[in-house]
Amino acid sequence: MVRNLVYHKKGMCVMLLLILLMAVALIGRLGYLMIGAADHYGALAREVQERERSIKAGRGVIYDRNGTAIATNKPVCTISVIHSQIEEPERVIEVLSKELELSEERVRKRVEKVSSIERIKANVEKKVADRIRTYELAGVMVDEDYTRFYPYGTLASKVIGFTGGDNQGIIGLEVAYEEMLKGTDGTILTLTTASGVEIDGAAENRIEPVNGRDLYLSLDVNIQLYAEQEAKKVMESKQAKQVSVIILNPQNGEIYAMVNVPEFDLNHPYDLSVLQQEWQTETEPEEKLATSAGQSEMDQYNNMWRNGCISDTYEPGSIFKIVTATAALEEKKVLVTDQFFCPGYKLVEDRQIHCHKRAGHGAETFKEGIMNSCNPVFMEIGARVGAESMYQYYERLGLFERTGVDLPGEANSIFHKLENVGAVELATMTFGQSFQITPLQLLSAVSSVVNGGRRITPHFGVKVMNEEQGTVEQLVYEEKETGISTVTSETMKTLLEAVVSEGSGKNGAIEGYALGGKTATSQKLPRSSRKYISSYLCFAPANDPVVMGIILIDEPVGVYYGGTVAAPVMERIFENILPYLGVERTLPVKEAETPEE
Repeated sequence: MVRNLVYHKKGMCVMLLLILLMAVALIGRLGYLMIGAADHYGALAREVQERERSIKAGRGVIYDRNGTAIATNKPVCTISVIHSQIEEPERVIEVLSKELELSEERVRKRVEKVSSIERIKANVEKKVADRIRTYELAGVMVDEDYTRFYPYGTLASKVIGFTGGDNQGIIGLEVAYEEMLKGTDGTILTLTTASGVEIDGAAENRIEPVNGRDLYLSLDVNIQLYAEQEAKKVMESKQAKQVSVIILNPQNGEIYAMVNVPEFDLNHPYDLSVLQQEWQTETEPEEKLATSAGQSEMDQYNNMWRNGCISDTYEPGSIFKIVTATAALEEKKVLVTDQFFCPGYKLVEDRQIHCHKRAGHGAETFKEGIMNSCNPVFMEIGARVGAESMYQYYERLGLFERTGVDLPGEANSIFHKLENVGAVELATMTFGQSFQITPLQLLSAVSSVVNGGRRITPHFGVKVMNEEQGTVEQLVYEEKETGISTVTSETMKTLLEAVVSEGSGKNGAIEGYALGGKTATSQKLPRSSRKYISSYLCFAPANDPVVMGIILIDEPVGVYYGGTVAAPVMERIFENILPYLGVERTLPVKEAETPEE
């Protein structure tokens, strides 16, 4: 009996010890949950008890060089529904279908979907959203939002680009500067019950959005308008396929205008004429594009949005003679006074390669050869320089690589491999055939020739400004030395001035101004198509250029020579923009004759 009592006491002690250990463990666990893991479980509780709604950040504004806004934000609203809070589903479906001009079937599908929050439509006009608010429908949320707005519509559309339904850049500068422009969205956190119903009177936790930074460009709205206006006129009069114009400062690479007509409306970037009726349906453009657009339609979008100035390569024709002449002068393979003879062709190996003047130019100096744009003269000096040395100058002038312009989608040049360049290939390359470059690559290379030998980076972005913080970031672009001497640069400017004042570019001359320039007429491949690109490059003032432009007229009908078709268009553009840029007339201006009485 005594033994049993001892066993009983021991059992009680063990039981008490176990209970004590369990109590300590529970207290420890409770302490850990209340103190050590309080943040973790508090966050989990908030996830269950809070509903998150986005507050869109305002996208940064894009300004031209004069501070004119060319891409801004327009206030709109996003209409959503919260399934657990809807009290009159049929009424909600009826109102939203009518006000948002959507089918009842589409609205019903989203209203009846069991989810924490379901978006019905984004980018809703504010006046429409305000009308929806007046119905005071339980479970219908109206949130403030922004959509991109382009005050000038079609202006520089393929340069500026546009944004999608999520306000993210799609093409152009909107993509290139996405990280600077987009900002950071904010949130509204609302307390809810376990069933997802918002608690009346509960405070909202609001995280304010951070707006994107503003971008200032070198692009000038007025110069762009001048250039677009003239490009449209010549496109219509010559029934051309398209017309491209680039205007830049050859000293620093700032681009003042980049035209690709026909342009498209940035506020309606999916507005294709063949799809016009389809876009009038309720489907969002991005949804239509993703779900039903066929390959042929995608091709149409790509063609409409494509920036030919940087994405399309072509044979530059006689404008490229500027590069050939520069290499020959720098290598001391030719003097301005050297004599040549043009019988209308040059025999290279077993091929007879013609001059554009089949009858020939006869005896002429190197200067006259440039003024006359004589092919045999350039084939001769190209042979003197040789393929290997010529390729070294192509490399120095950046013709084997992209310019680095701050736009997406830039193409690169297409050249023969050096080991595949024979006498015939070299001869045709000297006057701009048998290889392809982009218009911007050509303009960049010629900029180096006339600015003293500096290779600039063409660009639009000048500075980025943060209005809230009051900070400004100046954008810096790389410059390289090409090794082209000042002497060669000065000689080339003098020769190209003679082209405009006395030679093939005289239709581009402007009274009172000393201009340099070069014309070109490029035959498109296949040669049998007899289709041409008429082009003209010029700069002013000739002795110290601050502005340079190039125009390309693709497949003009009728007369197609660059000096006849393209030069007069650039003359009209420059006649407007030179006074605007403060470039003064330095040559005598003929006085108008007074009519006899």
